[in-house]
Amino acid sequence: MITKTTSAFAVLAGLAGATMLLALLPTPAFPQTGKLAEYKGQIPAAALLRVPVTGNYPGNSTAGLNVNIQNPLANDPNAVQRGMKDFGAFNCSGCHAANAGGGMGPSLSDSTWIYRSSPANIYLTIVQGRAAGMPAFGAMLPDRSVWELVAYIKSISKKPGPTFGKTTSISPQSPDVQQVPANEMQTATPWKYTEPMPKAGNKS
Repeated sequence: MITKTTSAFAVLAGLAGATMLLALLPTPAFPQTGKLAEYKGQIPAAALLRVPVTGNYPGNSTAGLNVNIQNPLANDPNAVQRGMKDFGAFNCSGCHAANAGGGMGPSLSDSTWIYRSSPANIYLTIVQGRAAGMPAFGAMLPDRSVWELVAYIKSISKKPGPTFGKTTSISPQSPDVQQVPANEMQTATPWKYTEPMPKAGNKS
């Protein structure tokens, strides 16, 4: 049985190794041109401080708040794929499970959010952490890598259509259909690959 302590150690070990490797990685290039992918740098902290974490606004007004900050890598066609690799390299699956389907940490590959779904909110969750158990990785991950993770999470978190299955997690209870496990298929579009789960009492 894997305990929370063991899982936490695995997360930290994976992050330490991945962070050391990042310094050796070249700046990614666009495959079409071979030119270096443009990155405009960090969004100013003063702007991020005005990103609302909740949807409750005084007077129901968002005046003075930054509710629409976009990912600076939004125009990078390879950001999602790099984010998917970052998700594995940084051992995010240690808590959120393969394909971010949900484990000790909540599912990230559905349309249910605790701290809102904007790119800036996801960024802040990774950098600052959250009280329910999400560690603050802002001092460990390069800013660009955080935005790559944001790009990947956004790509898999769209509300599934009526023909798709639903993700699984400890809470809420697992539904009747789940994504194909990542050890079978790693993809930035996991909703395209779902399979039925055995019914209760069915050993097949």
